[in-house]
Amino acid sequence: MKKLNRYVRLLLLAGLLVTQTGCLEWLHAYQTYLQMEEFDRYFTVTANDDFTVHFKQPRLVSDDFVALAKLHASSEEVTMAGKRWRYWFRKIDQNSNLVNPEISFYCDLAFNKDDKVTEWSFSKLFLQIAPPEFLEASFRSLGGAEINEGKKQLRAKAELVDKIAADLPKKATVVQALGEPMEIEDQEKLEIYKYQFRLDAREIEEGYEDRALSEVRLSFDKTSNELVKMSGRFAGLKISINYRDFLEDDDSKIAGL
Repeated sequence: MKKLNRYVRLLLLAGLLVTQTGCLEWLHAYQTYLQMEEFDRYFTVTANDDFTVHFKQPRLVSDDFVALAKLHASSEEVTMAGKRWRYWFRKIDQNSNLVNPEISFYCDLAFNKDDKVTEWSFSKLFLQIAPPEFLEASFRSLGGAEINEGKKQLRAKAELVDKIAADLPKKATVVQALGEPMEIEDQEKLEIYKYQFRLDAREIEEGYEDRALSEVRLSFDKTSNELVKMSGRFAGLKISINYRDFLEDDDSKIAGL
């Protein structure tokens, strides 16, 4: 019944999209979303110096990313397997100038000979604000996520994935990697550190220039100085991770000893 419902949803959405112009990228995105419900069947994850999601049966093509983000990658490289795109995000100050020395991170997309994405990688610095364990849990939680058709967004459900036992990043470690924030917002139980990065995009569609600007909000617990939430927009992709939602409770940790 579950598989039947998946294909019914896909057919209904396909029927809707083919009646509209320029919506094929949303069909490919929806097909990928359906695969998230069986994560281990369609994806694998590796985490070494970077974090990479491998697509076993890819649906998205390079034009989909341009159509969805309204901008092009910082660089494109032809490889033996196909091609690789890199998106560079560089930290800027309050005057929109690059900081010196440079602080930056990147995301890579690898495509095969058929122009379909096979890998999505995040560099080491990004893992300072989104540790591998939590990043993987976030991807897994997209299976069964709620779809907001108006905003074209997914709202992940952390309760649908297994809880993890991992340490939350400490504020001192994060600041050492990212430098001082542009602004600090003081709340009752949280300190929110705000950083800004600018995407080094080769080309941006007119009217979408703001997508090159990424504001990253990092919420630190005042008592523990732990990073408990990260939110931001990267190349038009909105990401928000509440790390506490993925953590095992204290009883579970003790039981696992």
